Amino acid sequence: MPPAPTADRRTTVDVTALLERGRTLATPVLRAAVDRLAPPMDTVAAYHFGWIDAQGNPADGDGGKAVRPALAVLSAEVTGAAPEVGVPGAVAVEMVHNFSLLHDDLMDGDEQRRHRDTVWKVHGPAQAILVGDALFALANEVLLELGTVEAGRATRRLTKASRSLIDGQAQDISYEHRDRVSVEECLEMEGNKTGALLACASSIGAVLGGADERTADTLEKYGYHLGLAFQAVDDLLGIWGDPDATGKQTWSDLRQRKKSLPVVAALAAGGAASERLGEILTADAKASDFANFSEEEFAARAALIEEAGGREWTADEARRQHTIAIEALDAVDMPDRVRDRFTALADFVVVRKR
Repeated sequence: MPPAPTADRRTTVDVTALLERGRTLATPVLRAAVDRLAPPMDTVAAYHFGWIDAQGNPADGDGGKAVRPALAVLSAEVTGAAPEVGVPGAVAVEMVHNFSLLHDDLMDGDEQRRHRDTVWKVHGPAQAILVGDALFALANEVLLELGTVEAGRATRRLTKASRSLIDGQAQDISYEHRDRVSVEECLEMEGNKTGALLACASSIGAVLGGADERTADTLEKYGYHLGLAFQAVDDLLGIWGDPDATGKQTWSDLRQRKKSLPVVAALAAGGAASERLGEILTADAKASDFANFSEEEFAARAALIEEAGGREWTADEARRQHTIAIEALDAVDMPDRVRDRFTALADFVVVRKR
């Protein structure tokens, strides 16, 4: 993983508390909104969020990292508003994010998320699609119910980010069926799939707090590049992550033939390892028994990616995008304590293990 960024003042922020604040403020509103869904979608959604188990019993499941809610409530403070002003935005962004997870798990065939079976595995593909659709619609409803000009502005930004996210997922799927994808194409896809929604999360609370368009756009720039750093780290974890930490299978992205940044960078690097990797992945695309490959076969592919430089390049790219995100904050007038928290969240993104 990329090493921790160095800056003396950043150690003063309790990132765990910051993430927990976003989760604590958003969860009651999120649960109340989910309760409005028609049965059985309400219980299926509750299972997905980790509030109940597969039998419907109360559970204390892993609800994810809560980076997006933390950013949304923090961005409200840029304007001098209370963090609670950003809560509807936090809830809306979290719903869109989870809409995408429900659909992604089904499209990718992922059977595990957050250390337990995915919704489509437990409740079936139809419920995964329906609940995802319902969360997407409910996200816009939560914002528009505020009935303010700022809510309308926030909804426009959310819908634009949602469309980019869907574009990114479509690109991701199409790339799985191509022999080669350029680094530029991969970054564009990841900017759509991950960067757009983190950009929205980073600005939506400020918009609800009355921020002007320039301030919101600049916060979106921070969030967009933070999203690219986030996804670069995700791509590293998707190959070399510890399954006990990530909740996914070993070599997860390789099993799905994903053209993630380490793979794409390795194929573009040239050299013997790069050429050998290209030959193997081309053969893999035509293999009828790919699903039955052994751990050793996937490990060999991961080793070639690392030998070709894909792992190091991706770690460097995560750090580069992190730097761009932090520098974007310089153009926004905000209290130092808020700036420090934005910086600490960015640091967390590039050093996490799940």
